[in-house]
Amino acid sequence: MSTTSAFSLREQQNPLIRQLADCIEAVWHKFLDLAPYNLPAELGYVEGKLEGERLTIENRCYQTPQFRKMHMELAKVGPVLDILHCVIFPRPEYDLPMFGCDLVGGRGQISAAIVDLSPVNTGYLPTSYTNALSALPPLAFSQPRALPDWGDIFSEYCTFVRPSSPEEEKLFVQRVQEFLEIHCSLANASQPVSPEQMEQILAGQRNYCTKQQKNDKTRRVLEKAFGTDWAEHYMNTVLFDLPAEVSRS
Repeated sequence: MSTTSAFSLREQQNPLIRQLADCIEAVWHKFLDLAPYNLPAELGYVEGKLEGERLTIENRCYQTPQFRKMHMELAKVGPVLDILHCVIFPRPEYDLPMFGCDLVGGRGQISAAIVDLSPVNTGYLPTSYTNALSALPPLAFSQPRALPDWGDIFSEYCTFVRPSSPEEEKLFVQRVQEFLEIHCSLANASQPVSPEQMEQILAGQRNYCTKQQKNDKTRRVLEKAFGTDWAEHYMNTVLFDLPAEVSRS
């Protein structure tokens, strides 16, 4: 995937998606020493058709010593749908939550905006995270949204809303930036865990990925555009690939 194509798609998307994508990458570059994470070449940039509209997907991935995969996907279906999807997968050697963020919009409106730092080890966030997140000022959104049935993977700090004004859009981007800055800072200060803890973390990450793969809306869009087999491959390879087993020496 070329940098030119990534920025050209971004410029065609909802302004809030452009703003959030720029914000996420700015925090990554400020706090982390990024290295490329190589996706299969054919999955970096994908084009298809969905109900007569052009579907474009572009993926950008990095890795760091603490993060196995930092993935941001931008997707556009003609004038009817714009998507930003971002997940940070920690390496299982570190007791770190899963950062996840999604924006979904179309025809100039954002219908869903969600961000969370989701626990994977014993179901609770590390104390350092709860202390930092609890210190953030509470935000009031006029249109909170209900989590899906499989949403038990999310933390009590999860923000899931439909922003109803430019002010609420600004607040959401601010909250994503705050979550990311906390996450990157605490990750940089984290230490490797024991093999026993790694197994718990791996189990938690697998549970997170399995639950996220139950997102029927994402799967249906991919299946309609590319077929069932391709959609399954993309979900398992790009969006929510399961981490490898712990190797014992």
